[in-house]
Amino acid sequence: MPHLEFYEVDVPIHDTSRAQHGGHVFTGQASSVTEALNRAHQVYDAAFAARQAGREIPGQQDGGWGARGVRDGWELDWAAAKAGL
Repeated sequence: MPHLEFYEVDVPIHDTSRAQHGGHVFTGQASSVTEALNRAHQVYDAAFAARQAGREIPGQQDGGWGARGVRDGWELDWAAAKAGL
């Protein structure tokens, strides 16, 4: 089993309709930066899909990953996302 550590993934966000910018922070356990980025993206995609379908946003997943605060009109810039311990 790989050694898991806690990571923080910071993703720039923007709302083009109001020219606002900010950041969305994800945290959870992963074995590498790549895995942390992938897990953050996966939980966001699941939360966004649930919201679009009118379902409740899933809670925390394995390793503590989860996504809350999903809002219409905000775009995440995954290409600029950064992860670290």
